[in-house]
Amino acid sequence: MSDATQGAQPAVTFDGVGKAFDDEWVLEDLSFSVPRGSIIGLIGPSGSGKTTTVRLMTGAYRPDAGTVDVLGADPVARRRHDRSMIGYLPQQPVLFDELSLWENLNFHASLNGVGLRRKRRLLDVLELVELDGHRKKLVRESSGGMQRRLALASTLVHAPNLVMLDEPTAGIDPILRRRFWEHFRALSDAGDTLVISTQFVDEATHCDTVGLLADGRLVAVGAPDELRRQAHGGDLIDVEYTRIVGSDDLRSCRDIAGVQRADYHGDATVRLVVDPDSDARSRVFDSLVTTDPDISGAVEIAPDWDDVFIRLVESDTAEPTPGQVAS
Repeated sequence: MSDATQGAQPAVTFDGVGKAFDDEWVLEDLSFSVPRGSIIGLIGPSGSGKTTTVRLMTGAYRPDAGTVDVLGADPVARRRHDRSMIGYLPQQPVLFDELSLWENLNFHASLNGVGLRRKRRLLDVLELVELDGHRKKLVRESSGGMQRRLALASTLVHAPNLVMLDEPTAGIDPILRRRFWEHFRALSDAGDTLVISTQFVDEATHCDTVGLLADGRLVAVGAPDELRRQAHGGDLIDVEYTRIVGSDDLRSCRDIAGVQRADYHGDATVRLVVDPDSDARSRVFDSLVTTDPDISGAVEIAPDWDDVFIRLVESDTAEPTPGQVAS
């Protein structure tokens, strides 16, 4: 991301936003911002408020509390011309059964102001979603996965600056899912901003920032590594011994500067929670390797994202935690 992009006004800002339906609050006190040229993942289970959050960004919903700013304007009041800067993929996209995949894509291109000489652009986005060999097929004859891929192509066909994707990888195979994320990263590297909601918590690793949602509240927001450390209280290191671990081994590990916690993790392994800075990790590795010949190795562990999400939700208090996304 360029220095100019980093210093620009955020692409999206939520300030104390709430939304209610039938006098029931489905979102409460959401506060965060999304820097331009970055990817934020809104992650949480069904019913956590992800889709409502995205629809507030599009202007489809008006907040009942707080303010939403998208590309410097109230999304509800945005003019039609300005909407061409935004691409939105809903969970239930608009596709026409009796039209071919090409005709559907061409319609969306026209709707979003793509010039008449658009054939190359249409071919490029169909190739991205691996539908270039099926462009004459009618939508009603295509599979659900193909329709999902066509919907993504329709969202990207006009090259929007801000892309909002609601469950874009649902129903597609792992290989194509990886390719989608590679393209999302390429869009971000080119300066576009992406807001992506997903139930796949492991997709957090692809994002610059992650917002964890549960029961309509923002449980935590930050860079993926920050959230891993927040969930566990620091970095995790597994110390592996050539023998069964004893209580003296635990005490030795706990005495090392920078170690917050040391626990059994199997007969021959101790798991450490270490202060999240490189000096602390270096001290731990140096101390262990040089002082105990029975240690066969020490490995830094990346916690499973399911575990991170569960820990953060369980540790969340009744009050929502507002977050400011850092670039």
